[in-house]
Amino acid sequence: MAAIPTQRENDTDAPEVRGHAGLPGSPLAPGSARALVRAALAGVPGTPRRFVDDAMAVVSELVTNAVVHAGTDVDVDWRLEATGAFVVEVGDRHPSRAPRDPGETSYDTSEHGRGLRLVANLAESWGVTYRRDGKTVWARLRPGGEPPDDPATEHDLGIAEVLAPRPRGEGRDREWLGRGALSFLAEASDLLAGQLDENLVAALTGQLIVPRLADWCAVWLEDEATARGGDGGGPARVWAAGEERAEELHRALEKDPPRAPAELRSGPEPYPWPGEVLGTHGTALAFRLTAGGRPLGTLVLGRCGQAPFPEEVTGLVEDLSRRVALAIGAARQYARQATISAVLQRGLLPGAVAEIPGVSSALVYEPCDKGGPSGDFYDLFPAGDGRWCFAVGDVQGKGPEAAVVIGLARPWLRLLAREGYRVADVLDRLNQLLLDDATEAADAAARALVAAGGRPVAAGDGPQTRFLSLLYGELTPHADGGVRCTLASAGHPLPLLLRPDGEVRTAARPQTLLGVVEDETYTSETVELRPGDSLLCVTDGVTERRSGSRQFDDGDGLARALSGCAGLSAEEIAERIRGLVHGFGGGLPEDDLALLVLQAG
Repeated sequence: MAAIPTQRENDTDAPEVRGHAGLPGSPLAPGSARALVRAALAGVPGTPRRFVDDAMAVVSELVTNAVVHAGTDVDVDWRLEATGAFVVEVGDRHPSRAPRDPGETSYDTSEHGRGLRLVANLAESWGVTYRRDGKTVWARLRPGGEPPDDPATEHDLGIAEVLAPRPRGEGRDREWLGRGALSFLAEASDLLAGQLDENLVAALTGQLIVPRLADWCAVWLEDEATARGGDGGGPARVWAAGEERAEELHRALEKDPPRAPAELRSGPEPYPWPGEVLGTHGTALAFRLTAGGRPLGTLVLGRCGQAPFPEEVTGLVEDLSRRVALAIGAARQYARQATISAVLQRGLLPGAVAEIPGVSSALVYEPCDKGGPSGDFYDLFPAGDGRWCFAVGDVQGKGPEAAVVIGLARPWLRLLAREGYRVADVLDRLNQLLLDDATEAADAAARALVAAGGRPVAAGDGPQTRFLSLLYGELTPHADGGVRCTLASAGHPLPLLLRPDGEVRTAARPQTLLGVVEDETYTSETVELRPGDSLLCVTDGVTERRSGSRQFDDGDGLARALSGCAGLSAEEIAERIRGLVHGFGGGLPEDDLALLVLQAG
């Protein structure tokens, strides 16, 4: 096959459909790119199904190659020209790593897959455009999926045979001789990339391989501290075409785990045939699962009989093993981050909400990301001298960085309140603390946590101010059942006061976010909560809940919703507002949500 082209000719046809997406360099990128392009082509009437399938395969391979080999974020641009030809361009930030000529084959490293050979067979032309700060790999498909005129391509085994195993009997694997094999890797990538548990990834791998590509399959997983596949440990999962043999095969494989080679390779490597279980004739191959230069495990598969594995099968499994490794790596990264998040989350929120004499309270707290710490927080605690204090806040951003700031801000609030500082003074001092060296410490700690979770930390990132919106107040119950409430809002949605007759008004005035202006002076307001009065405090996950172009609080929507809660208890008000917010958007919330209701009497 000819050498890789290095520059694409200019296109003169005006495009009818075009799109762009910037995607993170993660295992989810290929699936996201396919979904976007598929949606774009679906809107073009008369587009042949075969053409769409070919476009999906090319997009998947180019994005996968960029993620695996360049290791950077990727930019995906596509267009459907007036002639009906489809062009896709995938750019990365790593100019020094050129894709390998698809005519060369080798099993020395995981970079020598068959993805670009697939692209070369499907595309009329393809190539690489180099830039100072990166490169773009592009491909052009003929209108309607028409095959290229290149005679060498016509004499090739064809796309189905490139990716599919040869038949092992009359009618067996017949579906793999059709074009259905082209979508196998794309579908496998989608399936694997959506999993957040490495054991489930291993289970799905077996289902993908047996019985399509092999008679049996086993996956060993290696953790970061010990290589379980190299110290006598058994496989995490074993599958066999005959389920009755799976348990016996598992016991046999435990006695002979794969040994890790001196250099990490994607395979295939010979593996001893378990003759005591499956008879004397068969071939087994081992494929190392590696991602980011780290060993994650080993995939072993076998075929009964004397015929060796066809090259088409080993090439397909090698590509699949890379995707399996990426999915396992992503699942482990998620697990590490979830562990860190769980530890942080336990420290962000109070163990219990204080009970206040003469005041009933109700709380709704729903973090958007169940696997990570929320940027919203709340507190309700005794401050001494017959005072109770409450806070509802929202830190700029989410994740570990926001969690560290919350982990510092909440103890500061409690300390200042118990030292006798009044509401406005607490905000003054908290604002200065957020602007002082403590924020640098929070930023450094957050960066360390992110790095421990396996995510890259950008070089040269300096400490950043963490803005904090906060509604903070102090409650002093009276003997007659009323409550004096002194409060202040710093860049936060204003609290709403509901009277028993349905009247609603704001209970504070807007002021500057904390952590923005040096030496800012804050003020507070005082309102008397009479028996039956209710105070509603929310984060912007309530007020900015979206439905199309509208927000929940447009036209004083929150005040109108609260007015309809007259006569309800604190818990009933909280549940009513929560239901209205959820129903407004029609889908899952896209932001953290917190609301606190305080009712006198």
